[in-house]
Amino acid sequence: MAYRCWVVAGLVSVAAAVATLSAQGLTITSPAFANDGSIPAKYTCDGAGVNPPLVFSGAPAAAKSLALIVEDPDVPKNLKADGFFEHWLIWDIAPDSKGFAEGAGKGGINESGSTGFMGPCPPDREHRYFFKLFALDTKLSGAKISSKADLDKAMAGHVIGQAELVGLYNKQK
Repeated sequence: MAYRCWVVAGLVSVAAAVATLSAQGLTITSPAFANDGSIPAKYTCDGAGVNPPLVFSGAPAAAKSLALIVEDPDVPKNLKADGFFEHWLIWDIAPDSKGFAEGAGKGGINESGSTGFMGPCPPDREHRYFFKLFALDTKLSGAKISSKADLDKAMAGHVIGQAELVGLYNKQK
């Protein structure tokens, strides 16, 4: 019995290692700011509010599409109970996409109910903005998506790679 448990644990470890290796190649970067660096004001409510340039690379060969979630997890709980604000949800991006040019974020949705990217505009202090890129083994074109919960549900079981870029911003006084 102990041998069988060791074999199962070993298989789980091997599967986790393979998943990690397949995801290591996927990256998201921006020439406008470094990871954990400040997002320039022009990409926020203090500027034009257009999306920063984003560069994607290393999608797994099995990817059928990419999805991007840009969210702020630092919203005061008195303003929003879950503390999150979705600045951009976009899916069915071509797996060979090289990213988005500055201001090209017209597709997808954001939490304000409009389409495209919505620039950071923290109400109280410096916030973190997570740009999460997902490689999926399917397209989501048939799914009804009107919120992050819908997108998460549609992506469940289909994520074969993930990358993250974090930007910081504090509204100008």
